[in-house]
Amino acid sequence: MEIMPQFPLGTVLLPSMVLPLHIFEPRYRDLMTAVVPERREFGVTLIERGAEVGGGEVRTMTGTVARIVEAEEFDDGRWLVVIAGTRRFRVAEWLPDDPYPVASIEDWPDEPTTVELSEDVAKTIGRFKRCLATASEAGHNVGPIPEIAEEAVDAIEQLAVLSPVSQLDRQRFLEAVGPQQRLTLIDQALADAQEMFDFELMEG
Repeated sequence: MEIMPQFPLGTVLLPSMVLPLHIFEPRYRDLMTAVVPERREFGVTLIERGAEVGGGEVRTMTGTVARIVEAEEFDDGRWLVVIAGTRRFRVAEWLPDDPYPVASIEDWPDEPTTVELSEDVAKTIGRFKRCLATASEAGHNVGPIPEIAEEAVDAIEQLAVLSPVSQLDRQRFLEAVGPQQRLTLIDQALADAQEMFDFELMEG
């Protein structure tokens, strides 16, 4: 077990994902003051209910350890921070906020895959590219379609981060037991997103 500061967000941080944060709430300014000088890690968990500001939120029991990539403090106490997800964890116990959230956590490594995933990954990459193309036709700003890694597990990590799906979908990806289940969940979420974008196109 490890005691680690936590930053609950309305956004899921996934391993390998890079996320910029604008930090202005006093409790999280205190968190940055505590962790930035020593480049300490902290956890990011999804807020299931409640708001990011003000406290009292309901937090998930799984999250991702964040590594600080860049950090800048402004004269008024605000921070601009860029973080990168490294590994996932389970929350064993939420401890009292003092002054920011803290939890006792344990690492949660993926179960290794037992089957060859390359063919299924290739199919999901095709679905991903079609989904982004349809989203673009429907008026969404999706940017250029990115290249996906050739190695299956790396490709699944990228698809989890880049797919145009909801935060709840991303939380399900995070909580998958391993790459094989995660790929199935990504494919299902992309199929649902494709239906939504197709409907938007039909509606004009």
